[in-house]
Order: sequence, then structure tokens, then C-alpha cells
Amino acid sequence: MKGQTIRDVAAAAGVSIATVSRALAPDKAARVAEPTRRRIHSAVEALGYRTNHTARSLKTRSTRTVAIVAPELANDFFMDLAEGMEGELDAHGYTLLIACSANSGEEEKKRFSVLTDRMVDGMVVIPAGARGEHLKVMAARGVPVVLVDRLVEGVNLDAVLSDNEAGAFELTRALLADGYRRIAFVGGDITISTARERLAGFGRALAEGGIRPEPDWIRLGGMGVEDGYRRMGAILNFRRRPEALVAVNLLVHLGMERRLLEDRRSGERNAMVIAGFDETAYTPFLPACRYTAVQDAAGMGKQAVRRLLELIALKRTQGGAEPAKETGGGRIIRLPVRIVRHRGGLF
Repeated sequence: MKGQTIRDVAAAAGVSIATVSRALAPDKAARVAEPTRRRIHSAVEALGYRTNHTARSLKTRSTRTVAIVAPELANDFFMDLAEGMEGELDAHGYTLLIACSANSGEEEKKRFSVLTDRMVDGMVVIPAGARGEHLKVMAARGVPVVLVDRLVEGVNLDAVLSDNEAGAFELTRALLADGYRRIAFVGGDITISTARERLAGFGRALAEGGIRPEPDWIRLGGMGVEDGYRRMGAILNFRRRPEALVAVNLLVHLGMERRLLEDRRSGERNAMVIAGFDETAYTPFLPACRYTAVQDAAGMGKQAVRRLLELIALKRTQGGAEPAKETGGGRIIRLPVRIVRHRGGLF
């Protein structure tokens, strides 16, 4: 059967081609009266018509796609973020593309190149590294960009972040309120703004509690499971061990718990508790977990999409790109972090 065209739909519905085009465009459908829209959609269904998105993109210079570029996909936080984005994008007639930079600045650049070739309307980026010159170049070329979770040096772009310092401060203060004084900070690539902010919150809470942190108990390095595992192994070799630990993120926390479980199976009884960022469905099963700082990942995704769509609309009205900001800084939205208590400390 020959493919049906928009002209066929218009004839079947008794309207003009322009009216069909408006009725099928998510951002213009409201301009068409409801009875007419119903008639057009009935004709579309009866004829089996499918919109030619390639032709529409060439005409409108918009693919109605937005991409998220994340350092890794095996992370509940990033997937919750993507789900929040997808729900908001779907409400505005956009499709989400997902790409992974594998925590590599070079891979991130490659993903940007592929996505710009695909003519995405904009990108939400969780930066892989601390430098952002390539982000600056991309923004200057007219691709609307919003950062999430992390800031980068070299460019001032709009960003949606958690209140990382306040979250780490409250985690540490909760441990202090429970009577712990020997507290370590574990994990974190200090070149990443998220890790720096959380370490700052940890230090501020100790300072307000009149405690000077022991240098050996600040075990920085990495944001993954293996990093937490190795840092925890080093701590267990200390002659004088901390009583409690603050984990920079969920993956580091999981690595720490794994190392503690190994010690427990070998007969060791380490009475340590962990307070870490991010809550998941399996957090209650982590034996040492005493507190978590819950980020609103889905909310961050929605906020990032709303700002990105504003930038996309601004680009269209200006007939070009919003210039990358050289001074004054981009607009930064910070969402609050909620502290949840668990029953950790069974070692």
C-alpha cells in the first residue's frame, strides 16, 4: 500500500495542509480547535499516516530531540535524573537521547560531535572533567547547554545542582549528634566540584563541633565502587580507626560496604557506621548505613529541561544562539538535600 501523505490527511479531514501541520506539531496544536484536532487525528489513524520527522526537521530546523551526556550509566542517580528529564520532555513533545562519556573528557568531546551531527536541539551535560573549554566552544556554536550535578572551569553555563555542601554538613552533624567524634571522609575526585563541595561541608561541620579532622582520615580519590573498596581497605589497616565515615556518593559507599562485609566474614567485628549521599531501594540492606543524603535527581532533571527549553526558545526567537557567557556566571539552581536515618551500625 502506498504511503499516505499529509495532503491525504487534509483531504480526509476536510481541512488545509497547514491546519494538519499545526495540529500534529506539539508546540502548535493548541492553535487548532479541539473538534478539528479530533477530526484530523481520526483521519491520521484511519489512513495510517506517519509524520516524516526528517522532512519536518529540515523545514523547522528542529529535531525536537534533547540529549543527556552522563559520565556513566550504571548509577541510580543518573538514571533517576534521566527519567525526570524524559517525563518533562515528553510533556513538551521532545524525545530524549542518552549518551555516556565513560568519565573521559575525550569521549565526552566525541559524544558532543555525534550529537551535534544528529542536530539535537540542546544538551544536558554532567561533565566528565573539571575543564570546560569544549563546552564553551559548543555553546558558542549555538547549541543550548545546561549543566547538571557539576560545574566546570573555563565557562559559565546555566546549571542545576544539589546543595552539596549543606548535605554533607548535615550528614556529618547527624553523626556528631549521635556521639561520634572520630569521623573520616571517603572518596571523591577533588577536581570535580561536587566532591569539593561535599568535603567543604564535612570540614565545616567538624569545625563547628570543635573537632580538627585527622589528615589520614580524609581518603580522597575516585567516585566509583572500586575506589570506595580500596579506600576502606586502607582505613581498616589503620592502628587507630575512625568510628564513622562520610561517603562522597553511592558508588563509593557500596565499595566501602563490600570491604566491611569481607572483614566481617573473616571474623572481624568493625563497629563503624557510614553516612553517604544518595538513597536507593536497597539502602536499607546496607548494614553499616546510618544516614543518607537524598538528592532530588528527578527534580533536577525537570529543572534542567525547563531551563534548556527556555534557551532553545530564546535561540529561535533570536534567530541564532545565545552567546556563551564570559562574565557574570550562568544561572545556578540548587535543590535542597534531605537527610534520612537508617539502622546502620550492625558490624
